[in-house]
Amino acid sequence: MALIPATILTGFLGSGKTTLLKRVLTEAHGQRIAVIENEFGAENIDNDILVADTEEQIVQMSNGCVCCTIREDLRSTLALLAAKRRKGLLAFDRVIIETTGLADPGPVAQTFFMDDEVAETYLLDSIITLVDAKHAQQQLDQRQEARRQVGFADQIFISKADLVSSEELDALVHRLKPMNPRAPIETVHFGHVPLSKVLDLRGFNLNAKLDIDPDFLRADEHDHSHCDHDHGHCEHDHGHGHHHHHGHAKHHHHDDDVKSFVWKSERAFDPRKLEDFLGAVVQVWGPKLLRYKGVLHMAGTDRKVIFQGVHQLMGSDLGPVWKPGEKRESKMVFIGIDLPRDILEQGLQQSLV
Repeated sequence: MALIPATILTGFLGSGKTTLLKRVLTEAHGQRIAVIENEFGAENIDNDILVADTEEQIVQMSNGCVCCTIREDLRSTLALLAAKRRKGLLAFDRVIIETTGLADPGPVAQTFFMDDEVAETYLLDSIITLVDAKHAQQQLDQRQEARRQVGFADQIFISKADLVSSEELDALVHRLKPMNPRAPIETVHFGHVPLSKVLDLRGFNLNAKLDIDPDFLRADEHDHSHCDHDHGHCEHDHGHGHHHHHGHAKHHHHDDDVKSFVWKSERAFDPRKLEDFLGAVVQVWGPKLLRYKGVLHMAGTDRKVIFQGVHQLMGSDLGPVWKPGEKRESKMVFIGIDLPRDILEQGLQQSLV
């Protein structure tokens, strides 16, 4: 049986997750979706509900989608849904988990890797974060949970952009980019998003592509003064107000605790040294690491090595063969809270052949 894809929908309070969800449910052409809500808010999708089973809190909606609240933990809810599906009591093709406004998506994502029963049935597709343009700056200033949600995302949607000026929107995007340079950021109006941008994004796929926002990389190329180009170099943080974007010098200085940094090197990694080092990093800083991913040039293999992780959970895989003439280069991105960049850079450096 093919695995059931699961999407985690997270976002700031009032950012319009329910609007987006309704949109996806009405648009899901021929796809039946099970929605798991961390709590039913006032905006319950109740106008569509046909049957409510009070015991298990599973509700069937008129469009063939099912809804259930998490009264018990996520793991058992997922197991229950899967069991009902196997017995032919419920039909659904995928799952969307809508978290509460301030939920940390980390533990939700980890459930898909930690629990064997869940991992054998479901495939975590991606984490989508909705950001409310009007209140974002304030929420990012005041709530670490909001910053974490940005760091975790595979895709960021900015809602309510029509309520702010283009300068404010621009400033917001410039703040989000350094926190998470691997998630595309798009503005959405009233939850109007094509399904292709919400479902099957394969954010947790171990694939040989590592998309890092090209502006993020380009903006850094101006200040490599103290970096050694032969030995793996560092892309500088732009959490510190030195944006090299033309005409945008007026962006406010934000030194957010959720930051990312990118590491590249054309020298190969020594597999054993790197494994030891990454193992140690994950042990010590796992709780502060939100997402990390890399496509690596390893000594001893002519294939790309792909790795990624959430918190303490890390997985790696052999990818495709490096093509003839393709530049063999390792590229990694780490997103986390107050990560010790100097220690990470030094350790990566020392893991090279």
